Amino acid sequence: MNINEIIRKKRDQEELSKEEIDYFIKEYSAGNIPDYQASSLLMAIFLNGMSQREIFDLTMAMANSGDTISLSSIPGIKVDKHSTGGIGDKVTLVVMPLIASLGVPVAKMSGRGLGYTQGTIDKLESIPGFRTNISIGEFVSNVENIGISIMAQQESIAIADKKLYALRDVTATTESIPLIASSIMSKKIASGADKILLEVTCGSGAFMDSESRAKVLAETMVNIGKQVGKETIAVITNMNQPLGRYCGNSLEVMEAINILKGKGEEDVVKVCTILGAYMLKLAGKGDNLGNNFRLIQNNIENGAGLKKFKELIEKQGGDSSILDSPELLNMAKFKTPVISQENGIIYAIKCKNIGQAIVNMGGGRQKKEDFIDNTVGIEVLKKIGDHVEAGEPLLYIYSNDEEKAKKEAIKLQRSFKLGSVEVPKIEEIIDVIE
Repeated sequence: MNINEIIRKKRDQEELSKEEIDYFIKEYSAGNIPDYQASSLLMAIFLNGMSQREIFDLTMAMANSGDTISLSSIPGIKVDKHSTGGIGDKVTLVVMPLIASLGVPVAKMSGRGLGYTQGTIDKLESIPGFRTNISIGEFVSNVENIGISIMAQQESIAIADKKLYALRDVTATTESIPLIASSIMSKKIASGADKILLEVTCGSGAFMDSESRAKVLAETMVNIGKQVGKETIAVITNMNQPLGRYCGNSLEVMEAINILKGKGEEDVVKVCTILGAYMLKLAGKGDNLGNNFRLIQNNIENGAGLKKFKELIEKQGGDSSILDSPELLNMAKFKTPVISQENGIIYAIKCKNIGQAIVNMGGGRQKKEDFIDNTVGIEVLKKIGDHVEAGEPLLYIYSNDEEKAKKEAIKLQRSFKLGSVEVPKIEEIIDVIE
């Protein structure tokens, strides 16, 4: 086969055969297809899409491009959770310890930041000493011993996805439904979970900017799960504004700790408890979502979720003293306010600009080899529906370069749209696809 012919076919909106998809994934994984040709094919897929059959074949080729993890030695139903990414989406840091504290084994392989979003692994690595690059054996052993483990995607697992994920991050091809669906589901299939919960974010701070596109992505992934015998539920959440109060790796870890202590913002607590309730349902712990909701709330109030997070941190080499003293997390040097220039009621936020500002200050990758500054981030003071007075701060920027922060402040100031009409608070949960 010829990679040039495969690129041409997709460029001309033709459907790729299973054999062509298998060839591309096999040869790219082996290093026989260079990044520039892979980038061309990614862009052709981004522009012209894929059929459901192509997406399934791409998913399976990627899942089978490396080793797979067996969790059969761990008793109980293993439920994995994945988010398509958003601004301030620290849900995994909260939900996974809570679910583990309720007796559901949590074995999660997570990714790094993609585009203008921050990844769970980057967040966990802001905890001093925390090891995410653990072996599969240690990963499984941790789940057997304490009921939870979270690791970075291994070099040997879904090899093609790891390479394509990094390439998508720097080639403006992150928002493609076929590429997102195949990336997420290939990892979930390869990492051995029995059932899967998906958080599909939707809005100005998500890769899916419309409800219709978010629904297509959710349905695509749920159908892939069904085809491989893994029950999958997708919850579509609202990302038209940042979730919670803080965005950025260290800041989000600090906020996750506060949530587990019962001090969280209402919107992020609601998303965490609803997603957790569906995870408990998938795990066979009860079909009554209201009861599941209360179980999760109880384990926030009694500290069981926080205790499980402490076990996870200590088991993977991290400094658990941050739970009592979050200020021990590394933080940026400067705190720069973003001031409103007018009175009014916020009716829209260009949420993506907040994520991009963090990337521009070093909190995300613009090239594959970029180093992440986990200390930078943004504190969100005002949300949609809030009244604002001129001279009042909208955000605080945490940075290590004050001049760069001031430049970003100008852009962020323009990202808040104010009017004179009362606006309702946004609903965090848009839809559920089962």
